[in-house]
Amino acid sequence: MAPPSRAFAAADLVAGLAIAGLLLPEAVAYSHLATLPPQAGVIALFAGLLCYGLIGRSRFAIVSATSSSAAVLASALLALGVSGAAERVAVASMLVVGAGLAFALSGALRLGAMSNLIARPVLRGYAFGLAIVIAVKQWPTMAGMHTTATGFFTLILELARGVGAWQAASIGCGLTALLGLFVLERIPRAPGALVVIIAGILAAPFLAAHGVALTGAIELTPALPHFVLPEGARWLALAEFSFALMFILYAESYGSIRTYALKHDQAVQPNRDLIALGVANVAAGLLQGTPVGAGYSATSANEAAGARSRLAGLTAAATVLVLVLACLRFIERIPEPVLAAIVIHAVSKSMRIAVFADYFRWQRDRQVALAAVLAVMVFGVLNGLIAAIAFSVAWLLKSLASPRLAVLGRVGVHDYVSVERFPQAHVVPGMLVLRPEEPLFFANAEPFFAAARALVRAQPGTHLVVLSLEESPDLDSTALETLGEFSAWLAARGAGVRVARLKERAREALLRARLAQLPAGELDYSSVDDAVRGECVSPAAPTPP
Repeated sequence: MAPPSRAFAAADLVAGLAIAGLLLPEAVAYSHLATLPPQAGVIALFAGLLCYGLIGRSRFAIVSATSSSAAVLASALLALGVSGAAERVAVASMLVVGAGLAFALSGALRLGAMSNLIARPVLRGYAFGLAIVIAVKQWPTMAGMHTTATGFFTLILELARGVGAWQAASIGCGLTALLGLFVLERIPRAPGALVVIIAGILAAPFLAAHGVALTGAIELTPALPHFVLPEGARWLALAEFSFALMFILYAESYGSIRTYALKHDQAVQPNRDLIALGVANVAAGLLQGTPVGAGYSATSANEAAGARSRLAGLTAAATVLVLVLACLRFIERIPEPVLAAIVIHAVSKSMRIAVFADYFRWQRDRQVALAAVLAVMVFGVLNGLIAAIAFSVAWLLKSLASPRLAVLGRVGVHDYVSVERFPQAHVVPGMLVLRPEEPLFFANAEPFFAAARALVRAQPGTHLVVLSLEESPDLDSTALETLGEFSAWLAARGAGVRVARLKERAREALLRARLAQLPAGELDYSSVDDAVRGECVSPAAPTPP
């Protein structure tokens, strides 16, 4: 039996050979999606596979052109008002290099956890909506017609009104290729995209005779970009779009990398991966390629093919190089509807309603996910993501700003629980024990203490209020001021206040606030029961000045 290392190397070689047949057709297809020449995706494919294979840390990640990054790049070029082919290539190169530099800067600043700033429902909703937008925008290529609309709904209207301009041969070619891809995906390890591409090349003379557009010339001669903005474009806008492109690429890449790291019990090194993605995108941009990231479909195909290490990606790069050198003239004869079918098939994996099932079953974040779907359709690829993130933050603030106030009662000897959930809990006479169910901060502090005042008024004999603040890791200035006002209000009614279960930062804030009704001795109750009994414990940490 061969040593394990040799077995792993053999598995990586087989996996690299297998996924090369998937990566090359997709690279050409995503170039078309990004409104760039076909060689842009091929160049980016080499840059991504080589740079990540040498620098990255995931054993399964395949860094290449992705459908989402190609769509974002196309949207950015449109927003910047770039029209000519040469200008598109030049500005796209600057955007990709800018995204790479943003990756490198984020890695140097150790911002590897920044993808957590986007909630998963936002990402899933955005991916779903983006997949629909991409599929619809590929239909003009499938139908062999020219369109001028740029928005999602305006494009649908233009397509519907221009049904008479649809070319039967082009639609037949695209739908046949799409059907073939869906059939071949059911066969384990079958290179569906490669099979469909070969069939399209063989049928190219017949299809071209019937008006079906072909890919056209591919020039793989490396050329450095000219970093000169077209007239009317602004460097600030270019930087903004570069950061947006980086953020979307990293959210997609980190999701793929983390998924397979958890599946195979591996450690994730996000900052190292940021650097690797940065180098890959800088290299791709300098060579006039599309942006690259660790797409889920390519990464999952690599794992399914039996990859054991990053050698699979390097093998894929070598295989693609051989295919390009040997078959470039054939690649130029790929029918464009076939490329559109490859793109639609690739994004179809994100158009599954089932991804939202858990949110509806849990009754959590379903509004956020649906808002993300609508945002990308209404506001576009770039602004849609910003709108979706803004909506998720606003929804969170709305939830936190609607304070839920629990009245606590005693069960057993020392435990205090919500009397709403445990009606048998005993409420201590003359005392009111309250617990905010969300962290206290500027948006909910005043409503919380207004509700607390109403409860005190409803119990005229209350002489002590105990606040259990375990949900608040810190207290901002608004929370401190309103707590001071509430304490003074209680003192005027002849009642006192004690605070229990303070986190260290919240305790330090109260010590610095020096509220008259809350001296240091009233801040060290380790439990609600201690506060009710008036039994403090000595703090282990020194009191801040």
